[in-house]
Amino acid sequence: MARPFIRPAPAFAPAPSPRQTETAVRVHNFTRRFGEVTVLEGLDLELKRGEFVALLGRSGSGKTTLLRTLAGLDPTEGQDVRTPASRAVVFQDARLLPWKKVWRNVALGLSGPNVRGRAEAALREVELDHRADAWPATLSGGEAQRASLARALVREPGLLLLDEPFAAVDALTRLRMHELVLSLWRRHAPTVLMVTHDVDEAITLADRVLVLENGRIIAEEAIALARPRAVDGEFQAIRSRLLARLGVRGSAPPATEGALLAFPSGEIVA
Repeated sequence: MARPFIRPAPAFAPAPSPRQTETAVRVHNFTRRFGEVTVLEGLDLELKRGEFVALLGRSGSGKTTLLRTLAGLDPTEGQDVRTPASRAVVFQDARLLPWKKVWRNVALGLSGPNVRGRAEAALREVELDHRADAWPATLSGGEAQRASLARALVREPGLLLLDEPFAAVDALTRLRMHELVLSLWRRHAPTVLMVTHDVDEAITLADRVLVLENGRIIAEEAIALARPRAVDGEFQAIRSRLLARLGVRGSAPPATEGALLAFPSGEIVA
């Protein structure tokens, strides 16, 4: 098999600054109970327009419940929850309909003129337009997630919710997906909330990292490191603080010390 052509890409520009006076998401004193189990209790959260935020937490801390709330999948009647009208979610599983071709999966629910053209434009942004007429079963894991991203972005959401979107792909594909997500975020400027269990991934991608525990935000780290982010002393200091808040102490630094955690160039070929 021929080696894929790797197309050079320009160096990352500085991340866009959040519009500090414009709040995109506001959750105040929010509580969610399922029977006698309280999952979220008195939770306060504010996300600025165009901000990229990562949410960490141990299993059962309420991360997915919060994401479902912000996505509008769970009811919020009688509680103070404000979100943009346009929202989209990318899940860990791409959730493509196997009986619809890729472009039809991206266009699912779209209305108005030139639906196929809009779907193909979104696929072009994730470098998957050449698979527009493919069946989902023929896609690799990375391609399926890129199709899922295209399906989310074709709607131009004000809020993009990512629920561990790279957990099911291999390490190399994950790094390439990191670069892709950052480039799409810069281009479309949605507010992003990404749920992840990976501390290094959170630091690599986000402007701010939050830690959720027992249904409340217990820690926050602003990430002012330049992109692409190297695993230097400051990165490791942030990592250590976040791991400590997650109950992990004395862990060794990652084996990639000194390396870049986002590809500075290269075509998306996953």
